[in-house]
Amino acid sequence: MDIYILHLETATKVCSVALSKNGQLVALKESDDSDYVHGEVITLYIQDVLENAGIQPNQLNAVSIASGPGSYTGLRIGVSTAKGLCYALDIPLIAIDALTSLVVLAQQKHSNSSICAMIDARRMEVFSVIYTGDFKLVKPISADVLTEDSYSSFEPFVVVGDGASKMTESWTSRNLSFDLAIKSSALGQLPIAFEKYNQQQFEDVAYFEPFYLKDFVSTAKK
Repeated sequence: MDIYILHLETATKVCSVALSKNGQLVALKESDDSDYVHGEVITLYIQDVLENAGIQPNQLNAVSIASGPGSYTGLRIGVSTAKGLCYALDIPLIAIDALTSLVVLAQQKHSNSSICAMIDARRMEVFSVIYTGDFKLVKPISADVLTEDSYSSFEPFVVVGDGASKMTESWTSRNLSFDLAIKSSALGQLPIAFEKYNQQQFEDVAYFEPFYLKDFVSTAKK
């Protein structure tokens, strides 16, 4: 039986909706607006993705959602939309953190490289995670206030996500690189969501809440 999963990414200014079949992309619609327009467009994007794929809502097997960290408003909209679909269609909810999804995207382009995924949290604050090139977690998700030598013990690595641009001038002399083209997208959820579906790793739809992660810690060279 084919497994269709709808993927929603709303943790940043990007509003992204994807549909996968057995872990492979079928359709995608996304935008990167300077304003948070998720509430206005997400249901339209879902309709467009399903129509483009020729799939009816009742053919969906699950919905995956970016669980956070990220924008409070964006996460609330995404989670409430996902819950509504899961309730209406009686299908499971799969949660995938937004930073690991970024790492998945980055490693498709930068294979064998360590990836530092960062989501902007205003000022010099970011939500971040670091994985090695073989997808080993070396710095768990945290909320940090960045300095000139933050994460220096994990170099070299590639910095991605919408939090990366604020450090392009401060980190010029370090053993790292930036790929500002890699931003949050539902595409990063596809392989993880399919694996979680096969392992029946589902959330309790009634009680699931986004992962906000609010306490910021100043980082320094180790």
